[in-house]
Amino acid sequence: MSTLPLDHALLINGRLVAGDDTLDVVNPVTALPFARAPRASKAQANAAVAAARAAFANWSALGYDVRRGYLEAFADAILAHHREIARVLMLERGGTLQGVLHEVTMTANAIRYFAEQRLTPTVVRENTDERIIEQHYAQGVVVAITPWNRPLTLLAYKLGPALITGNTLIAKPAPSTPLSTLMLGEIAANILPSGVFNIIVDDNDLGAHLTAHPDVDHISFTGSTATGRKVMASAASTLKRFTLELGGNDAALVLDDADIDVVAPKLFAAAMINSGQVCYATKRVYAPRFMVEGLSAVLSSLADRAILGDGFDPSTTFGPIQNRTQYEKVQTLMNQTPPEAIVHRGQQPLPKVGYFIAPTIVTNLPEHANLVQEEQFAPILPVLPYDDIGDAILRINASPYGLGGSIWTSNVERGIAIASRIESGTVWVNQHMALPLDVAFGGAKQSGMGLQNGIAGMEDFTQRRIVNAKLGALI
Repeated sequence: MSTLPLDHALLINGRLVAGDDTLDVVNPVTALPFARAPRASKAQANAAVAAARAAFANWSALGYDVRRGYLEAFADAILAHHREIARVLMLERGGTLQGVLHEVTMTANAIRYFAEQRLTPTVVRENTDERIIEQHYAQGVVVAITPWNRPLTLLAYKLGPALITGNTLIAKPAPSTPLSTLMLGEIAANILPSGVFNIIVDDNDLGAHLTAHPDVDHISFTGSTATGRKVMASAASTLKRFTLELGGNDAALVLDDADIDVVAPKLFAAAMINSGQVCYATKRVYAPRFMVEGLSAVLSSLADRAILGDGFDPSTTFGPIQNRTQYEKVQTLMNQTPPEAIVHRGQQPLPKVGYFIAPTIVTNLPEHANLVQEEQFAPILPVLPYDDIGDAILRINASPYGLGGSIWTSNVERGIAIASRIESGTVWVNQHMALPLDVAFGGAKQSGMGLQNGIAGMEDFTQRRIVNAKLGALI
């Protein structure tokens, strides 16, 4: 049996409880376990669902103003403990100190933002004969399944809208990054009413049980497209609602009027954020043929400056891949690179242990190469040439994914016009990863269904109800 420390607990019905089993949590910087997490059994998962179901009626009846007070107190407490949470997040996720501190702060800010929002009834039509009102009411029990790359912010984008609209929630974090989420539970246990927020941890063995559970009303899932299909199929048995934010193969399209020296650092940042482990990160770049060599040279020079290491070292600019499975998947993808490809890896030495991959720029790739067609989820960026803007758009839109994308140009109006031809849920012009909380986001095609953030994202956690009244005397 592991002798690692076990100092976190599940949150079920307002109580912090040990799991019926445990699992090791690995630090990706060392590739070694550093802690144990409580692991829930199916019985504990059922208990969490029952607790959320029992708490739903009272929580929903409290109204927006009372629920706001609870959520704001929760957000304040997260901020008060943000450094302790960030430390644990760093150990389990990797990254940079600035990156993990930002994630924890953004988590609190997102919860506070949604606490301030509300859905109000809308009069659709009113005249002497009729009044038609559109209302929204909470769906019930929500299961939030979150990934390992952004475990806290992606939970906040679900928890905030779900709870403020009157739902109760069960969080199931990825088994490789459960501890920071459990810390939120330890804070919530002293603030939120029992059963409103529950957390269970599994070893990827309870997801199917929860998504098919008859007392769960909504599944909000962020993760791979392959797993999203399984969630969708499992939810079908009870016709429960679901929100899927899935994989992407986001393309950046550089126009012929762009300034390479201005654009290249922004592209590099967009591709390499969190070592490329962001669903909205740039995964491929299309540039005019005459610009490819110069653009790739600047990107390669930026890769050469990257310093890989432990994020607790302030000189570190790049962390590791979060887990062994993803690390090995990326290595396989790179091994499939055709021999004619030109591969430039960052020149700084790699740490001798851990799941580290140097930032990499790849050119001279055919369009059908796996590195172009698949989501790398790593610090690897293919740069591809085009001769005709129409052809470039066709190649971008040929992907089965449509999560995000970007256009880079010195002419914003031209950029907006071209962005309007890209088949994607979000397309930025001269920026990337701008995701304001009041603007909904979601994927097109196989990048997802439903929306998160904004009023539309809040509506996704509610049922629309139309009240249609005939006015005047009843005859």
